Amino acid sequence: MSKKLPAADTPASFEEAMAELARLVAQMEAGELPLEASVAAYKRGSELVKYCAVQLDKVDSQVNVLEGEMLKPFAGEVDE
Repeated sequence: MSKKLPAADTPASFEEAMAELARLVAQMEAGELPLEASVAAYKRGSELVKYCAVQLDKVDSQVNVLEGEMLKPFAGEVDE
């Protein structure tokens, strides 16, 4: 059973989630948060990481469908 973020806490986009995650990490690394706030920030960060992973999986699936399940190498990676 996967846990989802409550609707009010769900980021509007992948980019918004990454920005919030970066802010949380910076605060935690700087030691700006008291212990309880650090635990809450860690929990929120975990939720954001899961959200981002789901979004990346969705995009990966879309790319696979668009490419017909056969990803093509970049032009620079083609063996000549």
